[in-house]
Amino acid sequence: MNVKDFDFDLPEELIAQDPLEDRSSSRLLVLDKKTGAYRHDVFRNIIDYLNPGDCLVINNTKVIPARLLGVRKETGAHIEVLLLKRRENDIWEVLTRPGKKTRPGTVLSFGDGLLEATVLDVVEDGNRLIQFHYQGIFEEILDQLGQMPLPPYITHELKDKNRYQTVYAKYEGSAAAPTAGLHFTESLLKDIEAKGVKIAQVTLHVGLGTFRPVKADVVEEHHMHSEFYHVEPDQAAIVNETKAAGGRIIAVGTTSCRTLESAADENGVLQAGSDNTEIFIYPGYHFKMVDALITNFHLPQSTLIMLVSALAGREHVLAAYEEAVRQRYRFFSFGDAMFIN
Repeated sequence: MNVKDFDFDLPEELIAQDPLEDRSSSRLLVLDKKTGAYRHDVFRNIIDYLNPGDCLVINNTKVIPARLLGVRKETGAHIEVLLLKRRENDIWEVLTRPGKKTRPGTVLSFGDGLLEATVLDVVEDGNRLIQFHYQGIFEEILDQLGQMPLPPYITHELKDKNRYQTVYAKYEGSAAAPTAGLHFTESLLKDIEAKGVKIAQVTLHVGLGTFRPVKADVVEEHHMHSEFYHVEPDQAAIVNETKAAGGRIIAVGTTSCRTLESAADENGVLQAGSDNTEIFIYPGYHFKMVDALITNFHLPQSTLIMLVSALAGREHVLAAYEEAVRQRYRFFSFGDAMFIN
């Protein structure tokens, strides 16, 4: 399967630069995965497409202010560090810019020395392992010095950090937001529950592999980056009870989808626990758990549009994307939403 089979033309002005004031006022394109038929709506009406007995699965990860701006202590040269994954103690896997200036042994300083770090090693894809040194509580220092790690296609400054968090964000660890969840408000979630729709929570800490371009020409040759996930026993029970009773499992976002498919056994039973996943979902994949998906509009030739195509069919998805472009939908992280059912 060729990566270029998942390409489409997207005018740059359709890339959403700012979040809407009302989270639930985004537009919603509803796509029938079997027929390819679609219709237009507003996200707050998502409740009309959910049935009593369904289960909505949300990713409760929380984005950390993972972008740090500092200097090389020896030279004063500016450096940017993006936290990707916490290892043990105060050792993190990070992305540094410029990378050539951060060889092992380099000491970095942030906030006039409030936080320092030593580069330990160079690992996969040129990422670095660094160890932080500080006095006090790391999370408090990070909250003081760090910035939200917005995707590179967003050039506007984010005025309110909370707009790059879901209203149900709980466990810190992501370098990017599970953006399909940004459309939900607390009142909308309450209305959904009142309708008899169950809400289950999982955790997947989103890494930057989500945004990395697919460099291989052939889809099957692309290697996904590892991401940590966790499923609590009581939440797995909610999902499994819904499935057994014939209700739909509706994933909010590709991260919830990947968690469910990673944690489900071959019999379609969700297993509680923690693990790392490198699951790569593209057309031909057989879904064990997910019946429907709420998602944003994704980058051309990305692993995310491949996942969506695995659920709804490449032709259906690309036709819906062409319609979204014609109708001037807003794309990517702060953009509009799709419901694939």
